[in-house]
Amino acid sequence: MKTVLCYGDSNTWGFVPNGNRRYGPDERWPCLLKTRLPEGFCIIEEGQPGRTTVHDDPFEKGRNGLDYLVPCLESHLPDLVVLLLGTNDLKAHYNLSAWEIARGAGRLVEEIQRYKTRFTGKVPQVLLVCPPPVVEVSEVTGKFRGAAEKSLQIEQHYRAEAEALGCAFFDAGSVVKSCPDEGVHWQEGEHRILANALAPQIIQLLS
Repeated sequence: MKTVLCYGDSNTWGFVPNGNRRYGPDERWPCLLKTRLPEGFCIIEEGQPGRTTVHDDPFEKGRNGLDYLVPCLESHLPDLVVLLLGTNDLKAHYNLSAWEIARGAGRLVEEIQRYKTRFTGKVPQVLLVCPPPVVEVSEVTGKFRGAAEKSLQIEQHYRAEAEALGCAFFDAGSVVKSCPDEGVHWQEGEHRILANALAPQIIQLLS
C-alpha cells in the first residue's frame, strides 16, 4: 500500500466559493484523486482552512503549517506528500513577498525530507504544488489586498525551490483557475481538473 498525504489549506479541505460549506467526498480533489489511481494507493486528506506555510495567524490559532507537519507525518507515515500551501500567505496582514512565500513552502519540503522513521526506514517523497493565482474581487479584496499581482509571481519561486531541494513540482495554475466571482477558492470542476493532472505524476513518482 502506498500512502499519499495531501497537505494543504481550504482548497484541499474543499471550501465552496461563496457557499460557506464543504464539497462532498465525490467533489473535492483529494477524494477524486483516489478514483484516478490504481489499487494499492491510500489517500490521506489533510486540508485546513486558513493554513499557512510557516506563519502564525494573529487572528486564528493553529494555522501554522510547520507546527502540525511532523505530528501529521508521524500519524500517517506517507510515502509521498503532495504539498499545496501558500495562498493564505498572500493575505495582506502577513506582508510577504512572492519569494518569502515560496521559501516558506520550501521550509516545509526541508522538514519532510528530514523526516525518517524506524517503522518505514525511508524519507517521504514530496510533490510541491504551486497554488493558482487569486483574483481580487468581492469581500476577499480586503484580506487579499495586493495579492493578485503577487500570486502571478510565485510560480517561478516555487519552481526554483523545488529544483534547489530536489523534489517534484507541479504548477496548479497551469490547469486550475480560482473562482472569478470569489477570487480564492475553486469551483467544483477545478477539483476534477487538478485530480486528473496530479494522478499520472503520483503514479510515476511511486512506481
